[in-house]
Amino acid sequence: MTAPGREDLAAPAEERPGYARRWWVLATMTVCLLVVIMGNTTLNVAIPTLQRELGATQGELQWAVDAYIVVFAGLLFSWGVIGDRIGRRRVLLIGLTVFAAGSVLAAFSDSPLELIAWRAVMGVGGAAVQPTTLAVLTNVFPPGERGRAIGIWAATAGLAVAGGPLASGAVLTHYWWGAIFLIGVPVAVLGVVATLVFVPESRDPAPGRLDVPGVLLSIAALAGLVYGIIHGGSGVGWTTPGVLVPLLGGALLLALFVWLQRRSSHPALDVSLFRNPAFSAAAAALGLNFFALMGATFYLVYYLQGARGYDPLQSGAALIPVALGMALMAPRSSRLAERFGAKAVCAGGFVLITLSFLGFQLLDQAAPLWLLLTALTVQGLGMGAVMAPATESIMAVVPREKAGAGAAVNNTVRQVGGALGVAILGSVLATAYAANVGRAVDVLPADVRAEASTSIAATLEAARTTAEQARAAGDAQAVAAAGALEDTARDAFVSAMHLTAVGTAAASAVAAVVVLVWLPGRRRPGAREVSAA
Repeated sequence: MTAPGREDLAAPAEERPGYARRWWVLATMTVCLLVVIMGNTTLNVAIPTLQRELGATQGELQWAVDAYIVVFAGLLFSWGVIGDRIGRRRVLLIGLTVFAAGSVLAAFSDSPLELIAWRAVMGVGGAAVQPTTLAVLTNVFPPGERGRAIGIWAATAGLAVAGGPLASGAVLTHYWWGAIFLIGVPVAVLGVVATLVFVPESRDPAPGRLDVPGVLLSIAALAGLVYGIIHGGSGVGWTTPGVLVPLLGGALLLALFVWLQRRSSHPALDVSLFRNPAFSAAAAALGLNFFALMGATFYLVYYLQGARGYDPLQSGAALIPVALGMALMAPRSSRLAERFGAKAVCAGGFVLITLSFLGFQLLDQAAPLWLLLTALTVQGLGMGAVMAPATESIMAVVPREKAGAGAAVNNTVRQVGGALGVAILGSVLATAYAANVGRAVDVLPADVRAEASTSIAATLEAARTTAEQARAAGDAQAVAAAGALEDTARDAFVSAMHLTAVGTAAASAVAAVVVLVWLPGRRRPGAREVSAA
């Protein structure tokens, strides 16, 4: 007999009943998911602090955030496929260990480049953990309970999106900046212990040969595309060689990957899955959802700390409505999808997201707090309505024994969508802000004007430094000019945010159309679950 909690779920049987301790497994997977998502989002509210404490440039700050995303997106698919072959429980343990080690090393970094390197190591571990949590749930839950489990999983992701900045803000109030990376370490240790106790091993029972060229091509293609997207969004220009080469190279490698997978007898990814409208539409919905979520979070932090003058703890707390909205709606959206269909629920979610970003037009420096919280709550409810039904639509198409690859596709479109959101919306924001602030930065010393025009944080920091120097020199006129620049910078940012929010709303409206056209409607009673052969 196999010991409780250790039975192997490799046998391919779609009608197999759920694992007896599956709800303990779900609790364990939510802990693991919290580790990697909070590990990524904790850095957002700490950016101004890092600029001061580490002397980081604007570009180094961006790569401190994006190094995680590049590595994470590049390895997601590969870890999912490896988990299907060597065992998902084993990959989960490896990922948690690597993530915790990278977090500790990042906490004690002495330079921006060192921090960037350890953030990349965290991305290696995170890429192993996140898709594996979803693959494990797909294996231990029967189809009738899977939607509810995925809804809880998605709600946890929503809580972590705002929980990271809130925890980071609280830590920064009392401790040094490196402590934000230590928040997740005890949680990772808890995840390792719970995984050893509750999670059974599962894998593809007939994996065949590992498609090494396919895995390597997927890494190179995704890393190239994401690097190009992020670098283009940094303001260097989309037509420069440093952007075009990785973008075009990544696109060509991705095309080669698809071509090889279609002809392989042992493909790393069954690309025929994308012929299924439910799979493709659900993947597009998730990508566009995270395009809006990550892009909006990027400029909201600047709005809260720059335009409204919040400290890190206050700005983290202000994002709680997004998390609460997602946490409340995600588990309920699965039941709504069973009643009304994924098409109606996801489309309704995107309508709410669109309305929330149109509501951003009412936000300025002096907007009442209730208006901000209302817009963020509506945003969270809409995003929660999309995440669980779209995720379940993807996983319902993938055979249970291929759950790792399916979960990897799920998480890859999330990360690529999020990277696109930060890059494209960040580029729109930066361009509009630079145009709005214009020659107002001419009151600053000539050697800091270019950097000061890149963001509201850079402008405010340069203005305050200039004011302090002028005050020490007794130059009242320069002090007044620097103070006026701060007001101009806040007005310029609000106008740029309004334009960027219109772009976010437009992306959400497109997503609503996509799901209305291609996502399946309500499943008829007695209809069998769709599965790929």
